[in-house]
Amino acid sequence: MSSFTSTTARVTATEEDRALKAKHAAMWASGSYTTVVEEVVHPLGGILVEAIDVQPGQRVLDVAAGTGTSAIPSARRGAEVVATDLTPELLRVGQAAAETEGLELTWQTADAEALPFADAEFDVVMSSIGVMFAPHHELAADELVRVCRPGGTIGVLSWTPSGFIGQLFATMKPYAPPPPPGASPAPLWGSLEHVRALFGERVGDVVARQQELVVDGFENGAQLRDFFKANYGPTIAVYRFLGDDEEKVAALDADMAALGDRFFEDGVMAWEYLIVTATRR
Repeated sequence: MSSFTSTTARVTATEEDRALKAKHAAMWASGSYTTVVEEVVHPLGGILVEAIDVQPGQRVLDVAAGTGTSAIPSARRGAEVVATDLTPELLRVGQAAAETEGLELTWQTADAEALPFADAEFDVVMSSIGVMFAPHHELAADELVRVCRPGGTIGVLSWTPSGFIGQLFATMKPYAPPPPPGASPAPLWGSLEHVRALFGERVGDVVARQQELVVDGFENGAQLRDFFKANYGPTIAVYRFLGDDEEKVAALDADMAALGDRFFEDGVMAWEYLIVTATRR
């Protein structure tokens, strides 16, 4: 039987950091990220699992797993999987899906910046468009490395700064509250130079590939904008911050629709992402 447990982070945290993490968890629980997964980004989890080539019997940790789009395909391959996320509502969706398939995974609430596991506990440590949203990149990268055994594999899949999601965050930034001290922009994880700097000499055999997710479920930028306003936690948070400021809401509406239109070509979009895999030294 798979389990769902809540864990108090081992390290961290000031009251400010705890408040920040609670805010992040609530943000991803707002709207319906499950809809975003099911209708748009679901393929990415399996793509990362294939890039890593998860093997039967391996002990696998999926960090910031969301609804388990990488964790569940890993379990299908016969791996022993632990899926963690800051937002328990997303894990419950993944747990229900896994149980429908008869798959056994452990689902555990945890902070990517303070993972509740021993050093070198896993053969594979991975994250698909997940760990990139942890605010303190160095802490998150340190944890990915720490819990992976020497000779094990670390794999991350992240939106690039220049791709659609990276540009979405750039578009929303002028309308959003200032980031907390020490926080780094999430799309930096989509830069190979940034990832190399985060992992440093602790990893080798680095392989990077830049690819595109084809998105064809929208007709124009306005429809895509409305989809994000209804379902995507970070977008919902920005609009909530604007409140009743009709002028700023209208400006952001226009900017987001224009951004979407800019990425349409022949009725489809290509959202760029970066996969980096490496071996823990």
